[in-house]
Amino acid sequence: MYLGLDIGTSAIKGLLLDETMGFVATSASSLEVLRRHEGWSEQEPASWLAAIDDVMAELAKKAPEAVSQIVSIGLSGQMHGLVALDKNDDVLRSAILWNDVRNGAEAEEMDKQNPDFRVIGGNAVMPGFTAPKAVWMARHEPELFAQISTILLPKDYVRFCLSGEKFTDMADCSGTLWLNVGTRDYSEALLSACGLSRSKMPKLTEGTQEAGRLTADLAQKWGIKGAPVIAGTGDNAAAACGLGMVSPGDGFLSLGTSGVVFVVTEKFTPSAQNGVHAFCHALPDTWHQMGVILSATDSLNWLSEVTGKDVGTLAQEAAGCPQASDVSSAQLLFHPYLSGERTPHNDANARGGFFNLSRSHDTGDMAFAVLEGVGFALADCVDVLSQSGSKLSSLMATGGGVKNNQWLQMIADITNCEITLPVDGDFGAALGAARLGAIASRHKGLETLTKPDIAARFAPNASRHGHYQQRRARWQRIYELIKEAR
Repeated sequence: MYLGLDIGTSAIKGLLLDETMGFVATSASSLEVLRRHEGWSEQEPASWLAAIDDVMAELAKKAPEAVSQIVSIGLSGQMHGLVALDKNDDVLRSAILWNDVRNGAEAEEMDKQNPDFRVIGGNAVMPGFTAPKAVWMARHEPELFAQISTILLPKDYVRFCLSGEKFTDMADCSGTLWLNVGTRDYSEALLSACGLSRSKMPKLTEGTQEAGRLTADLAQKWGIKGAPVIAGTGDNAAAACGLGMVSPGDGFLSLGTSGVVFVVTEKFTPSAQNGVHAFCHALPDTWHQMGVILSATDSLNWLSEVTGKDVGTLAQEAAGCPQASDVSSAQLLFHPYLSGERTPHNDANARGGFFNLSRSHDTGDMAFAVLEGVGFALADCVDVLSQSGSKLSSLMATGGGVKNNQWLQMIADITNCEITLPVDGDFGAALGAARLGAIASRHKGLETLTKPDIAARFAPNASRHGHYQQRRARWQRIYELIKEAR
């Protein structure tokens, strides 16, 4: 049996696969995001461990014999988060998460003053990345920063607690801005620019390799025989492995809390000027590009919170509003920049909003505008990836948002890109982590990373695409005008 654990933002998820890579059992335990100030997003690392205990307990109830036969554990996790440990390996402060934008000033300064981050690190310095979080700590919490002995990413802190080993993988480390992404090794120059050194970093490994073994105490506690392999990668690269996206040109769309357009590349292909992320993949000698928006399903969740209507009801109302059948009649527009934005704007100060809102609009109209606004932002990602050499004609969809067929068709129409939907099943990061664990344990090879069967295809409608293009041009112009007026 192979276990995948995904350390997400909203939950920890566990998934068990059998020898045939078939699903055996899943479990999840929710997490709390702490938002103490505007633009802040934090979690307590201890909460990840408590949630993993809950997940393992539930899996043991569902499939006790399967749990006892686990031979590897793969880890995936939310990227970019900063977990600071002191010399005793105690956590110094709450983990600063990927969608925390408090360090906007530091990120902007680093990006302007040090071109090495774009050239060596392959990416523009954005608030979400780990490096500007460390610089923010150095400036605003100097006493804590001086005590840092090790900086770990969220899943790597979990690995440390599970195995006692400090490792990270190439894909997740790419999101720190401390990696030379082309050579797949730390950059002393980029670390030094942040007042850090290699000595404060975990060891590097590929996502397909062993990186520690479960402690005897935890193996006994969870009822696992032997010493499973701990392996892992960042959530997007793990999701790619779950979907079989491992060959150059393969691409997928993730509709989760954030939105991601991901494409595999055969070499390091930076395009920082377009807000494109260029990272290592979880597999050796493979890279990928991404366009990322920070509020995808989170935009609809926000509307649900402020209106008191659940997401399902809002989706039904959006499907029934007039513009759902006649895009040319739509008037209301929405910017999904609730937490700032990455691709293509790299704008921590961008904010969401409705435009052309009137008394005649209801929650159905607002929900449609939110779905459309997220689609427009994803189209921005598709466009800049195309400009960077990754032309996409088809994207496989994954994440919580794929349950909404109306949304998938809308995204296909907006992006002019076919959207494919896998057969029922979990093809997220936990699956990719479990698959990588199987490979790391040497029980399976890279042939394990197969693509799922397709349940549905959403082909773009040329007429609707034309109407959406006109609306998107106005939507983009509004952003530019607001930015000029700030």
